[in-house]
Amino acid sequence: MASENQVTPPPPGLIASLAGLAKNCLHLLLSRLELAALELTEVRDTLLQLSIVFAVAMLAAWFAIAFGTATLIYLCWEAMGWKILLVLAIAFAVLAIGLVLWGRSLVRQGKLGLTATMAELKSDRDMLL
Repeated sequence: MASENQVTPPPPGLIASLAGLAKNCLHLLLSRLELAALELTEVRDTLLQLSIVFAVAMLAAWFAIAFGTATLIYLCWEAMGWKILLVLAIAFAVLAIGLVLWGRSLVRQGKLGLTATMAELKSDRDMLL
């Protein structure tokens, strides 16, 4: 008798299916936004730490360069004269070029590119298409 009273509900209609699909898409979008926000906070924290370390390192490097250069010029002036200034200019130019190339390689590694979020968005796009 109990089984006679239990009626299975009809399958959902088109509108209910579309509403469910829209609800799932909205949840997926919110999930991706949360992932992007989490990665952005990690990137922001990393950039803040990197900028502080870079500023302090630059200050220390400038003092070291200034005092080292002054000492080197004082010690070599008698033997080389003005040529020591040319040697130091070339050395600092090579150092600057090396640092620029190193910085570019760090940026190309993609640590600031939200890799996990972009991979998830790409997989979502591929799944929907």
